[in-house]
Amino acid sequence: MLDRLVKLLTSLRLTVVLLCLGLLLVFTGTLAQVHEGLYQAQTRYFKSWFIWQPTIGDSKWPIVLPGGYLLGTLLLANLLAAHATRFKFTWKKLGIFLTHIGVVSLLVGQLLTDVLSSESAMRLSEGEAKNFSQDFRNNELVVIDTTDPQRDEVVSIPERMVANQKEIRAESLPFALRLLHYWPNAALSRQPADNSVPARATMGVGPGLHIVPLPPTTSTDERNLPAAVLELVTPQGSLGSWLVSCELGAKQEFTCGNRTYQLALRFKRYYKPFSLELLRFTHEKYRGTDIPKNFASRVRIERPETGENREVLIYMNNPLRYNGETYYQAGFDEKDSRVTILQVVRNPGWLTPYFACGLVALGLVIQFLIHLVGFAMKWRTA
Repeated sequence: MLDRLVKLLTSLRLTVVLLCLGLLLVFTGTLAQVHEGLYQAQTRYFKSWFIWQPTIGDSKWPIVLPGGYLLGTLLLANLLAAHATRFKFTWKKLGIFLTHIGVVSLLVGQLLTDVLSSESAMRLSEGEAKNFSQDFRNNELVVIDTTDPQRDEVVSIPERMVANQKEIRAESLPFALRLLHYWPNAALSRQPADNSVPARATMGVGPGLHIVPLPPTTSTDERNLPAAVLELVTPQGSLGSWLVSCELGAKQEFTCGNRTYQLALRFKRYYKPFSLELLRFTHEKYRGTDIPKNFASRVRIERPETGENREVLIYMNNPLRYNGETYYQAGFDEKDSRVTILQVVRNPGWLTPYFACGLVALGLVIQFLIHLVGFAMKWRTA
């Protein structure tokens, strides 16, 4: 049985099949972006092990396709197994050896990028300072203990947990959160509208509001604004039902057991050990047109623990690299010329593709030179 498994893993036929499935995956995932959107298609097709009912054309097919993670893992196993069983290292095969290491590094680096990297945005108006960025797609339910005036204790609950669990308990909270209703995308209204439903919340800002359920958006220029109605339950009884939504700006405050809490559903935040303050934002256009010429944000970095306090200019093609993150000048608010939008990218493995491609190129060059020198020596002695 073990011999059959090794023979299968080292088979060239397996390599060809996996490469063909990879082409099919790229083709299917590209077409699915039309109906599912760029972000959803990337997550569902390329950042998964299996794809259930892939979208082909205008309908979902009742089949299962291998996802990007599965194909990448099998290709990596196939390459390593074939290399271990068939390849005998000699100096004449140094180039092939380096090329294989480069391909393995490229596959591993892509996996590390998918797992460890994150992208978020920091929206700043002139004179405003922030020590966090916000995720483009993911949301979180937060319960903030504000009893201590010196520091806040934040309990963050991912949106998927809110949507899939009927009751959520955290060890640090003296109450449970019971889900009554959840909408993946919704708008709030003070007046009844078409297809709207009453929020049926008894506490906070919810009483009197109406929920307008909306179909989930797949556009890259829009994002879903989920909403939920939660009941806070303690061993002594209920603290009422509360409406939470990403559309609500203010946190809702309540007390429990002589402690003060705030409740909110918001865009997921990534906190930093420093703050960025926008001093000035400039937006230049080509004369006589609305075509952007240059965006520039002058920011101040303040890091209390090190005493750092300096100004930096971020503009197009000149990002700020700081604290393992890269801050790009991404855009601006069309309604307010004093607001800038910085894209924050954290990718610990950003050097891996350069290193891997360099190894592949070096291996090919070395292998070519080895054959060239050998051919030249045979030609001279002929």
